[in-house]
Amino acid sequence: MLDTAISRRAAMMGAASVGAWLASPARALVQAGGGLPVPAFVDQLIGRMTLEEKAGQLSLMAAAWGGSKAISLNPPSGGPSFEGQVEEARLGQLTGVFNGNSARMARIMQTAAVTGSRLKIPLIFAADIIHGHRTIFPVPLAEAASFEPELARRTAEMAAFEAAGAGIDWNFAPMVDIARDQRWGRGVEGAGEDVLLGNLFAAARVKGFQGTDFRSTEHMLATAKHFAAYGAAEAGLDYNTVDISERTLREVYLPPFKAALDANALSVMAAFNELSGIPATGDEWLMTGLLRGEWKFKGFVVSDYTGDEELIAHGFAKDAREATKLAFLAGVDMSMQSGFYRKHLPSLVRAGEVPEERVNQSVRRVLAIKAMLGLFDDPFRRIDEKREAARSMMPRARALAREAGRKSIVLLKNDGGLLPLPRSGKRIALIGPFASGPQNLNGPWVVYGDDAKSVDLATGMRAALRDKGSLVVAAGSGVEEAIPGGIDAAVAAARQADLVVLAIGESFNMSGEAQSRTEIVVPAPQQALVKAVAALGKPMVVVLKNGRALALDDAVNGAQSILVTWFLGTETGHAIADVLFGAYGPSGRLPVSFPRASGQQPYHYAHKPTGRPNPPGDKLEEYKAHFRGITNSALYPFGHGLTYGQMEYGGLTVNAGSGEEIIITATVSNRGSRAGEEVAQLYIRDRAASITRPVRELKAFRKLALAPGQSEQVRFVLRRADLAFIGRNNRPVVEPGEFDVWVAPSAEAAGVTGRFVLS
Repeated sequence: MLDTAISRRAAMMGAASVGAWLASPARALVQAGGGLPVPAFVDQLIGRMTLEEKAGQLSLMAAAWGGSKAISLNPPSGGPSFEGQVEEARLGQLTGVFNGNSARMARIMQTAAVTGSRLKIPLIFAADIIHGHRTIFPVPLAEAASFEPELARRTAEMAAFEAAGAGIDWNFAPMVDIARDQRWGRGVEGAGEDVLLGNLFAAARVKGFQGTDFRSTEHMLATAKHFAAYGAAEAGLDYNTVDISERTLREVYLPPFKAALDANALSVMAAFNELSGIPATGDEWLMTGLLRGEWKFKGFVVSDYTGDEELIAHGFAKDAREATKLAFLAGVDMSMQSGFYRKHLPSLVRAGEVPEERVNQSVRRVLAIKAMLGLFDDPFRRIDEKREAARSMMPRARALAREAGRKSIVLLKNDGGLLPLPRSGKRIALIGPFASGPQNLNGPWVVYGDDAKSVDLATGMRAALRDKGSLVVAAGSGVEEAIPGGIDAAVAAARQADLVVLAIGESFNMSGEAQSRTEIVVPAPQQALVKAVAALGKPMVVVLKNGRALALDDAVNGAQSILVTWFLGTETGHAIADVLFGAYGPSGRLPVSFPRASGQQPYHYAHKPTGRPNPPGDKLEEYKAHFRGITNSALYPFGHGLTYGQMEYGGLTVNAGSGEEIIITATVSNRGSRAGEEVAQLYIRDRAASITRPVRELKAFRKLALAPGQSEQVRFVLRRADLAFIGRNNRPVVEPGEFDVWVAPSAEAAGVTGRFVLS
């Protein structure tokens, strides 16, 4: 592996040698690029650059010396060796690399850029830090189940603390796509199906990653992705076509992006999908008209991995040169991985097909953000190998991972109060492909995490039990294949036990990019295992591992207790054990609706009523909107989740006075014998409007901690702006009329309901 003996001090002196205009320049700012503060030296630097060097600043490549799992997460690039990539840095052909190996790699490359290149422009180092760097936190969909945006801010901040210590300046997160079809694998990276929840978690994650000081060595630049409507792909098939109305785009899929930008995200990643016939990477209306014109976005836009190249396969561009022109003129400032910009932008400018000032504008944005990140003042500010090691998996990071894990768990059912389990006096059979082993704990999209450092379920349960020998473990089956004799061994273990914990569901590689599923069910070999064990009649707890909502078959759903545990990361086993044995009461709520069958997809709670809605209840009427044999409802709806308490709703009041505010209150009481945390949710329905409205829309929620016998009044305030929707002219409108209102424990629960009139 290439290395260099150059010292940090020598590298810093090399960077300083470009002249006085780089030494103290960044204090003098000019306004350019839509209001982005730009150091005065940037335009002087652009004036000295060749077209090839400008194109280099707009070209981002995968690190040739990549993180341990980086190669498996992206298609093979066939790019240069690490030595070749270092030479590209010396030649000014790179703005930076992503998913590199370590601070050592970054030091070598940065040294080449700031001492060996003509203009000494520092590189930027990027990575996919989706849900943790070395310490792995729950997947974003799981964290959304906490209904605590502040928790997501804290885990994002900790991820940034670790990653920035390893030389990473820029993060390709958060993903803020709304996902309403659970067949789509990438829903695991977002906050689920609801717009309000998506907005809150998008903003929280941006704030956590970036902090308040872009120069901080404990934070990194955030990226809102994928712009836009990637989650609306037809049939939930990844990369597939999206064809939706502008109204739906503005009402459902754009708001989380606006929330991220309002939280000061300065990087946006273009989506792979086409949108109403135009690939997002080549969509000038989307990238320039909306993003920069209407929203006044100040930062830069980066393509997704070879997104500009894929304009050819879309049938939108005839060749690489045209794809470069279309993507760049649409408003994509930076090309990722294809190399198209550095190959074709200079000749396009020389031919007069791309204005050089447009290139200068994009370079200006990129250099301005490098300056904001402090890279011109100290190119090595985040590159420190000792700091990288010191920050890795600190005790407080693991403690936060455990807290986030247990807050992400959702209790779907608990018949007879089977949970929490006793810590002694019972023999427990832990059965299933996820009972033990490190392979499926961290979940998808982990570049730097070490599976071996994560805690599996068997380890977590043994740590919680007083009698370690009271736990017997059997796999029973593989994830998608039977094990010879596996079911017999599992049944034998269950027969000797007082109760059974079944750890079943999806492996980490059944969710994530390019992992769309036609049947969102527990795989058949595991269903056979469940049926065989259930036939014994033992008390049974199902612990689901999943990266999406699942359609649960009768055998799985027949268990007395079901926990949705997602992919919880480093502290998986301890977090699940905390909930299983009652050290922590379950407080998570579903951010996605669990359907009754895969064929209901796409299903989301905020659907339209249609002109022939089936009446409420389980009775099916002919010629009404439902599939054959099932109601048009969820098996477990959005917002659902139980506690170890027994929650009751009452005392609704609605004060719709003449002012701008509507005050809604309700009383939530814990009638159980154990403490519990409840998420009281406020929903509305506009009964008649110029544009048809959903059957319910979440407008607010509040998490309450209630002791046994305790009651608390929740108070919500609705303002006129909260009742806005996208009207006939594709702009927000508020209309007078009659509204239903619910304060309830889920999107389909009755809770307490009332009505108000907006004048």
